[in-house]
Amino acid sequence: MTYLIKDLPEEEKPREKLKKYGVKNLTDEELIAIILRCGTKNMSVKDLAIKIKKEFKNLSDLSYIELSKIKGMGEVKAITLLAAIELGIRSTYKEDKNIKLNRPENIYEFFKNKLIHLKQENLIAVFLDNKNKLIAYKTIFIGTINMSISHPREIFKEAIKNSCVYIVLVHNHPSGDPTPSVADLKFTNQVYKTGKIIGIPLLDHLIIGNNKYYSFYDNGDLHE
Repeated sequence: MTYLIKDLPEEEKPREKLKKYGVKNLTDEELIAIILRCGTKNMSVKDLAIKIKKEFKNLSDLSYIELSKIKGMGEVKAITLLAAIELGIRSTYKEDKNIKLNRPENIYEFFKNKLIHLKQENLIAVFLDNKNKLIAYKTIFIGTINMSISHPREIFKEAIKNSCVYIVLVHNHPSGDPTPSVADLKFTNQVYKTGKIIGIPLLDHLIIGNNKYYSFYDNGDLHE
């Protein structure tokens, strides 16, 4: 027997609660339950949703491999949930595209929740127009910054593709300490030098830690 949402008591049915109170009044677990639709013969869809939320605090970090390892999650459920989460992320991103990233604190506020829970360093290139408004951003590299791997050519290839005027770099330190390493400093200066040559200046590089950040611009570290 498979446990369905319809088998739940009336007051516990997420769909009914959504219709009565609106989607914003549902918990993450209730939203997940609606997406999954049914549980298994040994676990209700509500319990399955609670299990997923308990194991993955930040749903945007979910991967197919990790999700499919959860007992009760088949291929269809995993794919459906991942697709729903990605659609939500893309919708939010489109709403944010008019944001002006002209100050380190603005850049930090925009990216902190996207990076703070990640267990590996993610280097993001941010592409801006002539008014410092966001055109697009892209994760260029995952892992500890190494100049031989995360070469500036990847950054500027995307910059040219997006017809941007300026770029900003953002990456996280999973340790929580945003102090730049020697490799961070060398790589940033290489990107800064390349940007001057190509004509797409690097405005700043932010390292995000736990509730704090390091701005290369503010600290006078942008030079050749």
